[in-house]
Amino acid sequence: MERSRIVFSGSGGQGVITAAIILAKAAAIFEGKNAIQSQSYGAAARGGATRTDIVIADSEINFPKVLQPNILVSLTQESYNKFSPIIRPGGLLLVDSKYVTIGKKVDAKHKVLPMFDTVLKEIGKPIVFNICMLGALIGITKLIKPESILKVLETTIPKDFMEMNKKALEMGIKMGKKS
Repeated sequence: MERSRIVFSGSGGQGVITAAIILAKAAAIFEGKNAIQSQSYGAAARGGATRTDIVIADSEINFPKVLQPNILVSLTQESYNKFSPIIRPGGLLLVDSKYVTIGKKVDAKHKVLPMFDTVLKEIGKPIVFNICMLGALIGITKLIKPESILKVLETTIPKDFMEMNKKALEMGIKMGKKS
């Protein structure tokens, strides 16, 4: 496995930091990889700009920040505008079609998916938008196994929300595989 340098970006309240923690835990605990996650966000916890870095590798990780991601996920226009210039040439750029319009030409594989709209249509609650995004990423990249994400979810969220999260993950994976 090559070293995956990933940035999830969006706004506070979208769950990008939670999704990053879930991804890093799944890779480290259930797949035996080295993983690290760090985060930064604006002054406002909800609505402020949010960025979280994840590094997943088979070898030792010496630096926790991602300077040039090979995977960038942007869930808002502001985060796309701010972080799209740092993507590694030829990397993957995953954005949500409701909130992001691809403007400038970025040397990356663009994946524009209706994640938010699909979650609202199929589940009716935006609370699992981040899990759908995580599923889409896994569907596209096969970075880790979906079962590893489910194991982390089972130990992280209340049982009453498990079915909703599982459905969101599956919808995202399906979207990612189709793209």
